[in-house]
Amino acid sequence: MITSQLGPGGEFDRIRRIAAALGPVAHGLGDDCAILPAGSGEVVLSADLSVEGVHFRTDWLSFEEIGWRAAAGALSDLAAAGATPVGLLASVGAPRGVDEVRLVELMRGVGAAVASVGGVVLGGDLSASPHWLVDITVVGRAPRPVPRNGARPGDGIWLSGTPGLSRAALVAWRRGAAPESAAREAYAHPVPRIALGMALAEAGARAMIDLSDGLAGDVRHLAAASQVAITLDLERIPIAAAVRQAAGTAEPPA
Repeated sequence: MITSQLGPGGEFDRIRRIAAALGPVAHGLGDDCAILPAGSGEVVLSADLSVEGVHFRTDWLSFEEIGWRAAAGALSDLAAAGATPVGLLASVGAPRGVDEVRLVELMRGVGAAVASVGGVVLGGDLSASPHWLVDITVVGRAPRPVPRNGARPGDGIWLSGTPGLSRAALVAWRRGAAPESAAREAYAHPVPRIALGMALAEAGARAMIDLSDGLAGDVRHLAAASQVAITLDLERIPIAAAVRQAAGTAEPPA
């Protein structure tokens, strides 16, 4: 763990506790700026904000899961660019008077997520807030970053994973039921597909996107960015049993 010496004060005590919980995943906490190690390739950046009551609820997830989910969502943007993660900066807003154990648990989840793909926590910020919020900025490098706008007529569309599981968990919670285990895992513990993104970029993929808005929404984003039409073969899309069940119980859109 590389952490600058910190002076006295409540905020710095919190940083010390976070750094101790993160261990080797913490890198330079306490400095005014993060310093990126030298490396080759283009620098790739993305930011993702998670807000209590909008992106998560504390009665659905543990604080460690909230931290993992927030970090994994941002790291998935690096996967979509075919980038190797360097690290992330995490800014957290917490309600006044909150048990600091929860803050440390949240950051432990952030650290576990970035460590799982070989990155570190480069820094961040702490603030009081009316509600919990987690703002993650990720930093990566890529020899050839893959954009959204590179698709061409005749290209194939490839989908990784099983879409809809995270949504199935949300549908279950909203109707007061416990989600099926695979659906809950997809919502609480999404896995950034860094290795796959890098492999696809190396293999010559021209356009990629992560499914933060769902398959139907993100296919439209990809099509709009590349100025192409995209046709999906619905029979070839893998649909889990939990997703079929959720689709049968969800209310139709207004």
